[in-house]
Amino acid sequence: MNHLDPRRLRALACVAAFLVGVFWLIPVLIAVTGLWNFYFTLTSVALLSVASAGVWLTFYIGRINIGQGAFALIGAYVSAILVTKAGVSFWVSLPLAGLFASLVAIVIGLPILRLRGVYFAMITLVLTEVVRLAALALPITNGAKGIVSIPLPGELSVLGITLIPDFSTIQNTKLAFYHAACVLMVLCYASLYRIVNSRLGHLCRSMQQNEELAESVGVNVAYLRVIVFAISSFFGGLGGAMFGAIAQSVYPSSFVVKDSIDFMLNCFLGGLGYVFGPMLGTLVLYFGWDLLFELGQYQLLVFSGILILLILVLPNGLLSIRIDMIRKLWR
Repeated sequence: MNHLDPRRLRALACVAAFLVGVFWLIPVLIAVTGLWNFYFTLTSVALLSVASAGVWLTFYIGRINIGQGAFALIGAYVSAILVTKAGVSFWVSLPLAGLFASLVAIVIGLPILRLRGVYFAMITLVLTEVVRLAALALPITNGAKGIVSIPLPGELSVLGITLIPDFSTIQNTKLAFYHAACVLMVLCYASLYRIVNSRLGHLCRSMQQNEELAESVGVNVAYLRVIVFAISSFFGGLGGAMFGAIAQSVYPSSFVVKDSIDFMLNCFLGGLGYVFGPMLGTLVLYFGWDLLFELGQYQLLVFSGILILLILVLPNGLLSIRIDMIRKLWR
């Protein structure tokens, strides 16, 4: 009889504990305390972590991506247009928004992915502003007025079996959106984990270490760069589309350059060497900013100083902290 690896057992136990905590414990605690608005905060964290996962994936091929806000905005607008103007179900528009963001990423990525380092980062930094200006100018996006009064997600049924009820008939829509966002987050990170541990992930690691050497042994570097960038943008499109459904409106300012920078910081803070780093980084960054709100005009100064200190002390991110490291500090 084969025995499971202890590390694998610990990992499975952590995943099970995480799922129980997210889908059962947190709703119970919110119901007991009556902090219903906390659902929106946690829903935002879940969706921001989905977009941040895409940024982490581009780091995995050695590219600094500061343009994820552009693809989140594209996804939000595509979903909103399909729902309000074409009458498409939100649950159909959700993957379509991600696919359209991926298509845009392929078109843009073919020329710019040849760049490296700060040059690629500068180009992606401009992307969010370009998409924002395009949303202001295009008639289909309704300019600065944006797209408002987006209906709540309707029913999703397969063969007469209701998989997701109509959100307009649900009494607690905050809980419904929380569950939807968490399911999306779990699916995205499960996919990301699978990608990293697949042949594609191994090839990406070889590219990250030395692109020229990887290409010399037969790896199609240009093709892999575009594929990874498309997957990264797909995550951004999904997160943006779900955000639009929650807010029931999309504006050119829904995602700006600051959001793209935050997506990148989430990855640094959580740890670039860990698949679940962006998730932890998003949680800490989001709540850290809110906790410092009482500092007023000094909020940004203190927040930036803490971030710099954390990156200096923990260059590999918060997930690099091990239990044995904590024990050594206490001795």
